[in-house]
Amino acid sequence: MRQHRGVLSTGALRAHLLAARLAGPVATSREESLRSYRLFAARDPRVLLGLDPESTWGPRDVIALMAHKCGVSADPQHTTGHDVIDPERTLAGLDAFAERLGQAARRCEPVLLGTGHPHRLLGFYAALAGALSAVGCPVLTPAQGRRVDITTRFGLRTYNLDYVRGVALVREAGAQGAGCDTGAHTHSPLPVRTALAAAAEAGGPLPTLVVGDHGWACGAGQLGIDTIGLADTDDPALFVGEAEGRVSVVVPLDDAVRSDYYRPLTRYVLNRACLSQ
Repeated sequence: MRQHRGVLSTGALRAHLLAARLAGPVATSREESLRSYRLFAARDPRVLLGLDPESTWGPRDVIALMAHKCGVSADPQHTTGHDVIDPERTLAGLDAFAERLGQAARRCEPVLLGTGHPHRLLGFYAALAGALSAVGCPVLTPAQGRRVDITTRFGLRTYNLDYVRGVALVREAGAQGAGCDTGAHTHSPLPVRTALAAAAEAGGPLPTLVVGDHGWACGAGQLGIDTIGLADTDDPALFVGEAEGRVSVVVPLDDAVRSDYYRPLTRYVLNRACLSQ
């Protein structure tokens, strides 16, 4: 495959992953991850992210899966410090992610992109949306402005579904407009359910691929839509979804570093998918 100017080689990208702490020792703590694994095993909706697991997953099962998928420690007695992501697993995930994205581009599939991490990942997804649109893929934006009520740790909050450069996100009610922030952080699957329901009601095309994270990925995968996404070590639901066949590809990485640190990943994925920005 031809390497476009500005695209890092695999070796240089591996070095970037480690330097930016997207992989290797990441900011997510072992304590945070283990807490998420316990809550997932207890089927707490806050960490299921819209997934309804088919199998019984105990805490040790989740740890073993995350060790296999991400490279975290498989030792349940390892309870402190920074968690670790194997950069080789990140690179393999990016290659598989790019392969599915390239397939969507060749087929001109309708695609829906959404994020629960807009402050960090909006630029990554927006570049993908622009590249897919440029080759003729319908980048869907259903339910623009639709109200979504989400239960948070602060109680029930009202949000509105919005799209920025083709990427879905939620804003707190009353925060619409270009002068506002980039959106709210959420784990909820309700936004993607709202978007998909609106697309079906309108009788327009439904996405054959959803690209996203958190509830966007798990919520769509649970509904049987082909899904690819990104996930951190404290997001076991996506990896369980992948293990059970409801999420096609999950890229393990820290999903909350500086937004510009994802740009080399964007260029790498677009190059591997034979797309251009």
